[in-house]
Amino acid sequence: MTLRYPILIAGLLALLPLLQEAHAGWKDYLKPLEGAIGNKTLQHAAGSALSGEEMTRGLKEALSVGVKKAIEYLGKDGGFLNDRQVRIPLPGALQKIEKGLRAMGQGKVADEFVATLNHAAEKAVPKTASIIADSIKKMSIKDAQKILNGPDDAATRYFRDTNDKQLTAAIMPIVREATAKTGVTSAYKNLIGQAGFMAKFMNTDNLDLDKYVTRKTLDGLFLKLAQEEKQIRTNPVARSTELLKKVFGGSGG
Repeated sequence: MTLRYPILIAGLLALLPLLQEAHAGWKDYLKPLEGAIGNKTLQHAAGSALSGEEMTRGLKEALSVGVKKAIEYLGKDGGFLNDRQVRIPLPGALQKIEKGLRAMGQGKVADEFVATLNHAAEKAVPKTASIIADSIKKMSIKDAQKILNGPDDAATRYFRDTNDKQLTAAIMPIVREATAKTGVTSAYKNLIGQAGFMAKFMNTDNLDLDKYVTRKTLDGLFLKLAQEEKQIRTNPVARSTELLKKVFGGSGG
């Protein structure tokens, strides 16, 4: 009896390196499987675990968060004017006049007109919040599933495709009011007056400044919304609620 335990212990000690080597070998075998399972499978599993209601609520929340941030950014003083991505230039029909004025040292007149266009957009964009909120509510479960599996700006594209005409019609009166308050018309008249003979060679009869500012306002809004959506999809820090973490946790972060 006294010899049996030391022999058993010695045997186990001899087997220990073999057990460690076998354990390491299993790890090597598992590495390719980890790569095969990878993010895509895990993301699919996470996505399939979500209910349709959760997906829809998550996307609506993402859009709401993105819209709020985009509007807050663009609606401040200089939100359009000081951002090269969304800054509204003079309409194409007036750009030759602008070049002529700058060549004659009258660039300040053009700058003032550009500023009024952008300030009109800054005043108009906060008024879009309630219109957009109503549109977000209409998203279906089928829409949500398609968007969740789409590109980084899928929700923004969906939103623009389904609401662009309605949003344009709704915002136009808001822009018209904003352009009046910021003095776009008087700045335009001043621009044309300073252009003198150059204005005679420009076809500005069909120029609709309110329509132009409306389009550029929406272009800027959707651009910033797409950037916010991408942040929520790809940057875990941007997922500010538990629902956003759950819905987007496997879709790019």
